[in-house]
Amino acid sequence: MDQQHLLILDLDETLVHATDVPLPRAPDFEIPPYALYLRPGVGEFLDWALTTFKVAVWTSSSPKYAEIVTSLLFEDLSKLEFVWARDRCTPRRDFERDVWWDSKPLHKVRRRGFDLRRVLAVDDNPEKYARSYGNLVAVSPYHGSLDDDELPHLRRYLEQLAIHPNVRSVEKRFWRRRLEDAGRSSSEERDGGG
Repeated sequence: MDQQHLLILDLDETLVHATDVPLPRAPDFEIPPYALYLRPGVGEFLDWALTTFKVAVWTSSSPKYAEIVTSLLFEDLSKLEFVWARDRCTPRRDFERDVWWDSKPLHKVRRRGFDLRRVLAVDDNPEKYARSYGNLVAVSPYHGSLDDDELPHLRRYLEQLAIHPNVRSVEKRFWRRRLEDAGRSSSEERDGGG
């Protein structure tokens, strides 16, 4: 592979769960007023991601929070392409529901010289990438469960996308279901079940 894809990772409910109402178990970290819980397997996932992709972080949280959490997750911040926070998001409004949210428009990433055919964004909130669905791999939100197994599955899926020349052309909705179906089909073929 001549050039690594860029993998943009969200923080809250994607890699970590931060809450001001602690769970019944001790948090992994405390960032007053928040108790911070790491998604199971996050360390191994990030180590793998740094060897497979160019990695960046983009959260709609405050810049200070982004700096603290990112420094807890990554030993060497210089390995990241960028760490962006709410100040790099664009406010959007849904007039029908009268709600605002922070979107993450990828034209800002393109302006930094990244080819959007080689950019993947992992986020639990698809609305953040409403104008860039072709780049989004939506994950289930993480709310602190120790039984969560999203990251090992995500790694298997991203391994497939890492070698694809144009990730925007790949259908990524329901990626986990398709990944599990493919695993069942190949298991049945190996067992002779057809």
